[in-house]
This record gives sequence, structure tokens and C-alpha cells, in this order.
Amino acid sequence: LIMQLCLINASLSAELLVTLSPCLCRLGGILSKYKDIEGVVKIEEVDGEELVKKFAEEMEQMLGRKMKSVKRLAEAAEDADFYHEYNETLEFDYYNSMLINTVDEDGNQLPLGGEFPLEKNEHFNKLPVNTQQSNIQVPTNVYNKDPDILNGVYMSETLNDVFIENFQKDSSLTWQYFGSATGFFRLYPGIQWIPDENGVVTYDCRTRNWYIQAATSPKDVVIVVDVSGSMKGLRLTIAKHTINTILDTLGENDFVNIIAYSDYVRYVEPCFRGTLVQADLDNREVTHNTYTSKAAALGQGSLCNQAIMLITDGAMEDFQDVFEEFNWPERRVRVFTYLIGREMTFAENVKWIACNNKGYYTHISTLADVQENVMEYLHVLSRPMVINHDHDIIWTEAYMDSVLFNSQAQSLLLMTSVAMPVFSKKEETLSHGILLGVVGTDVALRELMRLAPRYKYKEGKKLKPKPNYNSVDLSEVEWEDTEEKLRTAMVKGETGTLTLDVRTSVDKGRRVMFQKNDYFYTIINETPFSLGIVLTRGYGQYIFIGNVSVEEGLDDLLAPDLIIANEWTYCETDIDPAHRKLSQLQAVVRYLSGKEPDLECDVELLQQTLFDAVVTAPMEAYWTALMLNTSGVDEGIETLVGFSLSLFLSLHRSFLTSTDKENMFTLDHFPVWYRRAAEHPAGQFLYYMPRQDNRGRGDTFTKQTHTHRHTNTLFAFLFPICPVIKLLCFCLLLSSQDIECYVIDNNGFVLISKQRNNVSLHTQAHTRTDTELEWFLVSDLIKKGDILQPCDTEYPSFIYEPSIKETNSIIKCGRCQKMFVVQQIPESNLLMLVVQADCDCSRQNVSTLLLLLLDPGAHNDSVKCERMRSQKIRRRPESCHAYHPQENADDCGGASFASLSASLFISCLSFSALAS
Repeated sequence: LIMQLCLINASLSAELLVTLSPCLCRLGGILSKYKDIEGVVKIEEVDGEELVKKFAEEMEQMLGRKMKSVKRLAEAAEDADFYHEYNETLEFDYYNSMLINTVDEDGNQLPLGGEFPLEKNEHFNKLPVNTQQSNIQVPTNVYNKDPDILNGVYMSETLNDVFIENFQKDSSLTWQYFGSATGFFRLYPGIQWIPDENGVVTYDCRTRNWYIQAATSPKDVVIVVDVSGSMKGLRLTIAKHTINTILDTLGENDFVNIIAYSDYVRYVEPCFRGTLVQADLDNREVTHNTYTSKAAALGQGSLCNQAIMLITDGAMEDFQDVFEEFNWPERRVRVFTYLIGREMTFAENVKWIACNNKGYYTHISTLADVQENVMEYLHVLSRPMVINHDHDIIWTEAYMDSVLFNSQAQSLLLMTSVAMPVFSKKEETLSHGILLGVVGTDVALRELMRLAPRYKYKEGKKLKPKPNYNSVDLSEVEWEDTEEKLRTAMVKGETGTLTLDVRTSVDKGRRVMFQKNDYFYTIINETPFSLGIVLTRGYGQYIFIGNVSVEEGLDDLLAPDLIIANEWTYCETDIDPAHRKLSQLQAVVRYLSGKEPDLECDVELLQQTLFDAVVTAPMEAYWTALMLNTSGVDEGIETLVGFSLSLFLSLHRSFLTSTDKENMFTLDHFPVWYRRAAEHPAGQFLYYMPRQDNRGRGDTFTKQTHTHRHTNTLFAFLFPICPVIKLLCFCLLLSSQDIECYVIDNNGFVLISKQRNNVSLHTQAHTRTDTELEWFLVSDLIKKGDILQPCDTEYPSFIYEPSIKETNSIIKCGRCQKMFVVQQIPESNLLMLVVQADCDCSRQNVSTLLLLLLDPGAHNDSVKCERMRSQKIRRRPESCHAYHPQENADDCGGASFASLSASLFISCLSFSALAS
């Protein structure tokens, strides 16, 4: 039987090879065109070290301009405050972003509203903005006519001119802003702020990472919460909200832990016993039931400010002896106390604890009191920095801006922010260290990526943002760097190179590619950032440069069957406002035709694009003839070309429907068909069946050829499969009750089967063979739950070893045996699989076995805890402002309270000492 199966396979493989010959002939036109201009083609080796150095220098210049803009804002705000006389009875109308362009039931403009012109602007993500005026956002829980708000808004009006001047000097600037310590937020350009479904705006600039990092130095915080019997009902609810609010004021450079006490003391998260955890965004998420933050522990802490936050409804003593022994006279650990509830019996003890430990005391009797009372501790911690006038510029980690524009999803961008604190320079308030607020601007990461264009090197691994998306550690992306050599070098700001063998998943984890990558990295001076680029051995080592006349190239570039990747920056359209409405193709044409010679365009990219357009021009004639001769073509067959990573063409616009976005080139994405062809051996056909509902749309394959025997220059085509389907009917006719015949690709997906619904499915979905075949992709077996949690998931996948031309085996299925033969189809990525069908293996529950292997429960709590407690090297902020001899600590609040034991304070103070 095995011999019979082998003969069938050999016969069918030979038939398939014969059918590929006509398809090869159809490449003649384009290859002939290439040979005509081969003399003007250059293939240059990419110098990764020079490339990363060049990109880093350009990014340094770009980020430097942003820092200069922020400095001008800080200087203007401090000067305005210096000359401003506070007026308790000030009346001042300003543009409130919640109330502008809004009328009441009688058609009258609302107070603090009025007409505020808005116009959609491409530069600001097509949002309606006013580039001539900033406006003010005030959280719903802050009174928008409070004297502090009115005086601050009036004082900061001077920033309007600076905003506009900055934008004129640097047209790549996006949002500029001033976040006030009193709670208002001045934003340029002005916008209409959209409230939530309840008409509420909860956004408070003082809880944003850029504000927190700029306003205070890094801090270690131990939150101590009273969970005794008296802390129940409303008191417990207020306590939980207070913890949440404190956690919201912590950032990437801060460290935290939570301790609960009643008759005994316990860590809310046992895994974090005796240590501090980094307060990044995910780690600060607190559950309603346990208050706990889920985090990766870093026990050393911030090595800067240290504070205990005491949340309680009463303290029966002041614990002076404890503080004398462990915290005085230096008072290195500040204590902030929050008295919960309406009772004031033990208020004096609670206030004494805060005032004698350089902290602040507040009384919180309602949920509405929480926000403003918690913010007081930030003012206290900022005092040493303010008194010393240390204007540290900070850069935030990368984050997804999902809060600022609540209901406008199109504005969500991955970005970083640069910010600087603003201080009062008045002599009479110097010892009080008054923080006025923070100024800043955003830098979309796509702006940085434009300085390192993707057409010059391979794209990185694409990460899908999750809710509350924050920065991702490099070790989670380049996980093959098991010794973390790359991560350590980049964190330390070193310059160097590294080579790694990597496995890259494509097609949403369903397929895998093996690559050898060269990493080049260096620091971006005057910033906390390092830059790394990756070049894949083979085609990633070289760049293909062709040269044709502008006239010839422009003519082909305007062909109706050609589209360029609009998200790539061929020409800068943001510099001149008159260019911002131009598409990239329009800008390219205007530049090349001489109509817009002042446009800043990437000459090297345009040169490559014109060359590609000329070389691929013969495809139009072939495609046209193909479509006119519809007798041999299935309806809906797709034809596509990608060449030198600069453009793609399509005869059928149906290829560009919404369901085909994965097949399009974008700023950070190369389609699967292109990437797989690029990695495929030279001169072979690559068959690819997209994983989507493509019934009736025809089958496709991709062929990659190399134009130089020593290099891997990309030259990928997508053609109709010719008459292959007809010839392979022989295979389908053989399928009977005794034998099943399949054509599968090198990842185990079925291209041809007698059962139509098997096509594009994985072998595991229908052959029901044993795991000995190892052709299972289990991603389809794992059902997604409603709750998103961080996890590590291992996806087994199949890739055929090309050196094995043929193999066979027997699978035992209970009382019978199933025989199969696999044979490689020459010059392709296909395999012929013939399986004995009269032995039923379907009762073996392979799916159950695979799911058992992937059971998240296998990662038990101890493994999870050990992972969270593992320490990674990190670059700490260069400055720390925790102490100043001129600080006036007498301003320590008005009314608050607590109920605990001396042993608790001893443990907390000792804990803080250990963290330092």
C-alpha cells in the first residue's frame, strides 16, 4: 500500500511541475524589461552601524526641537505668574472646551462658552481644531469659576502666543499644553471636549504620567490601609477610592506596595511580601475586592523620595517613640495621613503624625473630597525641586493616548510626551516651593519612524494595542535574547551590534519563519532613549537602487493600475500648511513635475519608486490580456506585484476591499504574501491560501526570484494559479473511501482537497491524524475569554524540512493502522499527502490533548510569582530632589485621622529603609 501511495504522489508531483511551465513563461515580459535597464542597477550593502547612527542623529535633532518648545513655554508661564497679582474676586470669561459652540434651550450661548471656530486639520488627525487659540478643560469635579482656576487661566493666557510661535518654528509639533496644579488644562490647538455618556469629563491632567513625572522626583510609596471593623460601608468605599487615586498619581519611575492592617498586618498581595513593585500602568490596576496592584517586582525601589500613606478612620496615639527611633531627625520618610469619615475624635493624632514627618494631613468625608485631597501630597513632594529651581525635562514611556479624546477613536496614537515643571519665582513664597503646573508636548512615535523609513530595512514585530496599552519591555518583543544582552546594552545607552537566530510568527501566529537577524543599536543623545534597528540576513543586508529618467518613471507612475503606499513618507506634507491636504502620490507628482520644487522629498525613495514603476509596467499589458481572455480565468482572481518595497499594483480594485487590509502595505506592515515570498528560497513558487472567507475567489500563488546571485533583492509576484487546479483533479478523483488525497503547503494548510470546505484549513482540522504528524496549529482551538489578562502563550506550529523530499509512516488508531505518504512537490512550497482513509482516528481527541498541554493552569501561582519578582536592569532618572534645607514643612494640612499599632509603623519605616 505504501508503494502504491508513493507512486501516486510521484505521478501527481510531476504533473504539477509541468503545469508551472506556462506560468514561468509569463514572467518573460517583466524579466526582459529588467534586463533592458540592468546596466543602471546598483545593489549596495547596508551598513547597519552607519544607518542607526544616522537615524539617531536625526531623531536627536527632532526631539531637541520639542524640548526647546517646552522650555519656551515654561519660561513664559513663570514670567506671567511672577507679574500676576492674585485677585480673590477676579471675574474672567474664558473658552471652556466643554461649553464652546453650545447653546441653552433658548438658543443663548452658555457662560464660558461662546463661538469658537473649529476646522478639521490633517496634521491633528483630522480633528476639528482652532490653530489660532488654545482653550481650557476643567474636570467635572472642579468648580470652573473657583478663584484659583480663574487666576490661573488669566495668568496663562500669555501662553497662546508662545503656542503659535512654537508651531510656526516647528511644524511637526502636535499638541502643546499647560496642566495647572489647580486642575485646569490649557490645550493648543483648541478643541471641543467630548464628555462621556453621562455628560461627565473625568480627565484630570494631574494624574497623567507626563505631569506626575515632571512634578515630582521618583518615589517609593507604601500605602497602609485600615481594614478593621469600623472601616465598613461608605468608609471602606472612600478608602478604596483613595487608594485608586493615589495609585493613579504614580508613574513608571515610582514603586509601591499595599499593606492592610486590623488586629494583624498583612500584604495585600502575598507575592510582594517585603518588596516594592514598579508602578507602571498595568501594575496600578486595582481590583475592587482586594485593592491589589498586579506588578513585576523590583525590590530596590526608586532610591529617591520615600513616603507612607496612612488611610484610616482613627488613631488613638501618635507613636512619637517609633518616629524618634526610626525616622528622626532626618525625617527621610514622609508620612501622609488620610482621615476617612465624618468623625474627628482622633484628628489631632493623625495630623500630628503627618506634620512631624514632613507630610500632609487631609480629612476625607465624602467621595467628592478624594481627588483634591490626594493631590496635596504631590505639592509637598515637589517642594525641594521647586525651591532649588531644578527644571528637569522628562520623557514619558510610550503610551496609547486613549483618554484625551474620549469619543474620537481616530485620534488614538502611540506616543511619548516631553514635559517640564513650572514654578513660582516669587521671593515671598520661595520656602513654600509652590508648583504652578507642568508644560509639555506630545510626540507621536510615527513621527520618529518617519526619520527611519521602513523601506530601508525590515519591519519590527507588530504589537496589537490592548486596553490601557502602555510601553512593552524589549524582552517581551525580542524574546530570543534569552540572556538579555541586547536589552541590557540598550538600557545602559551603549552602542554596538548583536546577531540572533529568531523565529518570527506571521499570519496572526499561524505560520512561522526562521531568520538570522543583525541588531544595531545606539543612544539618542540628550534623551533617555536608545534606538535599535534590525536587518535580516539575506535581503535585509542589501538595498536595490535603480535609475531611470523622471519622464519615463512619472509616466508609468501615473498608470491607472498603480498605487503607492500612502502611509509612507515620500514627501513631507506637514511643513507647509498648503501641502497638508495633498496625498503622497499628489505630492510626489507635483515635486517631480517641478510644480512644487520646495517640497522636501526623499530623493532616494523616489528614485527607487520610479525604477519600480518602469520595470513593472509590462505587467499591465499581461493583466489586461489575461482578463480579456476570461475563458481560462476564475472570476475574482487577484493579481499583485510588490517590488523593492516601494509600491504595489493591482488590476482588480476588489483586492482593496476592507477584508483585504492585511494584504496592503502600510507604515508598519508588509503583507503576509510578500514577507513569506521574501523569505522563500530563490526561484521557487510560493503557494499561499489566505486565511479568510475566499470561497469562489480563486487560488493564488507567489513567486520570488532573485536578480543577483549573491543577494536577495525582493521581487515578489502574485499570479493566478494557471491550469493547476484542472490537472490536480486527478488527485481528487483518487480520493475514495480507501484513500484521501491532499495538497498542503509547508505550514500544513490544505490548498486542494475533495472537500471544498477543507481548503485553507489546517491539516489537523480534517485529517484527524495522530500528533505524530505534528501538523497542528492550535490557535483556533483556544477560545478567547472576555477578560484580558497578561499571559505567555506557546503556539506549536508546523514547518516542513525542505531537505526531506519524501517520507511515510504508520499511525496506530486503536485496532487499526493508518498509513500515509508525504512527498515534496518540486520547485514549490507544496506537499502531496496521500492517506489511507479506511482507518478512523477521529475518536482520538487530539484537541483535548493539545489544550491540556496549553492549559494556563500549568503556569501555577509559584511560577507566576517568581516571574513577577524577577528583577530587570533599568535606567533610573539622573536627578533626585528629595530634600532641601529651606523647605517650610509647617504647611501640613488641616484635618484628618488613623487607628493602628506601633509595630505597624516600625515595619513600614524599616521597609522604607530597606528599599533605599
